[in-house]
Amino acid sequence: MCNPPPPTTSTLLKNSSSDAATKSDLVITKAELAKHNTPHSAWCAIHSTPRTNAAHSASASRGTNSHLVLDITKFASVHPGGDLILLSAGKDATVLFETYHPRGVPTMIIKKLQIGVMAENSFQDSFYSWNSEFYTTLKQRVVNRLEERGLSRRGSAEIWIKALFLIVGFWTCLYYMISSSSYGNALVASVGMGTFAAFVGTCIQHDGNHGAFAKSKLLNKMAGWTLDMIGASAFTWEIQHMLGHHPYTNVLDVVEEERKEKEREDSPLEEKDQESDPDVFSSFPLMRMHPLHPTSWYHKYQHLYAPPLFALMTLAKVFQQDFEVATSKRLYHIDANGRYGSVWNVVRFWTMKAITMVYMMGLPVFYHGWLKGVGLFVLGHLVCGELLATMFIVNHVIEGVSYGSKGSQKGLDTDTDNKENVVKPTTAMGDTPMEKTRKQATDARGHGESKDSTPVPFVPYNDWAAVQCQTSVNWSPGSWFWNHFSGGLSHQIEHHLFPSICHTNYYHIQDVVESTCAEYGVPYQCEPNLWVAYGKMIRHLKFLGRSKTA
Repeated sequence: MCNPPPPTTSTLLKNSSSDAATKSDLVITKAELAKHNTPHSAWCAIHSTPRTNAAHSASASRGTNSHLVLDITKFASVHPGGDLILLSAGKDATVLFETYHPRGVPTMIIKKLQIGVMAENSFQDSFYSWNSEFYTTLKQRVVNRLEERGLSRRGSAEIWIKALFLIVGFWTCLYYMISSSSYGNALVASVGMGTFAAFVGTCIQHDGNHGAFAKSKLLNKMAGWTLDMIGASAFTWEIQHMLGHHPYTNVLDVVEEERKEKEREDSPLEEKDQESDPDVFSSFPLMRMHPLHPTSWYHKYQHLYAPPLFALMTLAKVFQQDFEVATSKRLYHIDANGRYGSVWNVVRFWTMKAITMVYMMGLPVFYHGWLKGVGLFVLGHLVCGELLATMFIVNHVIEGVSYGSKGSQKGLDTDTDNKENVVKPTTAMGDTPMEKTRKQATDARGHGESKDSTPVPFVPYNDWAAVQCQTSVNWSPGSWFWNHFSGGLSHQIEHHLFPSICHTNYYHIQDVVESTCAEYGVPYQCEPNLWVAYGKMIRHLKFLGRSKTA
């Protein structure tokens, strides 16, 4: 007997329950939402908008910060972006919802998936504001630019050709690393293998796991799987990168950090706040990467030991973090059941770990002996880790970049433009770059430097998109070569604002983003090249190592 064909989006919508109106009145608590956190039972919350909730205006006027609850369990199988949507299971998915759909989501789909609303003020303490037109305008302009130039939002032949080159390069170097009779040649091949592995990470899996490599869900999944191919886990990467770093860049949950310092133990997962960036407190031990972290004596030397420490990044991921997350089903404050709650995903994790250990370390040991074989494996990882860390860290831990704090009164100030108390993102020096860019935009219009004489549109300091611009830095902006070389990391601001757009498009939209930021008085920091950015990153680490507070 043949299996029935999988449902389509239209079928799911037609077959939605007839009591949708009743379900939309169901009030759901954060605790209940958190229970539906696996691929087999997946609910998520998104903020209410006038398009999706008739009661939105009344709720907003009362300051209730209402959220809708969607049941995405069945929809995941037909979701155009693939099963990425399951990462949002059990969570407030507002940031993912907004950033992965630059063209928006059809109202009909949202209404059909809605099963209730969150209890009043469930997410009222969010660090972010969505009450400005900045991001809406920016998304529309970027979509228009891509359409004007006939570019697909997701990848095409340009990235596929590069991907083929990198994969062939990786396997070729690995082959010679294993089979070369000269250990010197094997060492050279190991360096090549590590180099290609780093570029597989930045130029293939990065786009694949963001759903940006291709329109095809299968091609995206295969591209994402290349991270498993080089030894790490794509699932763990998704959880840290897409649920932690991207939504909450450089934001630190100060309450949790203070609790860990005082009680010297980790708090239960259900008591943790999801709005905290794991990259600024977890990626590298012995490092102080956020100005609100406590200072230890050894931090004064971190600018010296940081480069060799960076090289250990992938070894730590492969041998420690991946296993911890897969077995505990959590990554620090982030619930990982959206991925590791699936038996198939767990099987894939352990199978790929076993296979990659065979060809990346087992075979070199077999042909070269234990000491030399392990040496080749470690050398390749050190090269890979150094390259990856170098291209990632200069984008967020560098002079002039801002940091946010959640749950702290530090930086709490009255935004005079809208009379609200907000925690302004500030630099390690205590400056607020957006104050300066607001003034620059206002002065430009007042002095006739701009053709537009209307007031500068208001953007809150904690507007999500504006925070991404304050906490990210570009280097070599507008360069086709460096954009390709870095897998789009040189255009970090564009990447954080539009993670579902393929990196090959970033240099096409860079000027649109920069000009819109200037128009709205939002910071847009960029460095002339990677070398300048790296130098400023080292100096910034030196400052953080000697400074107790921002």
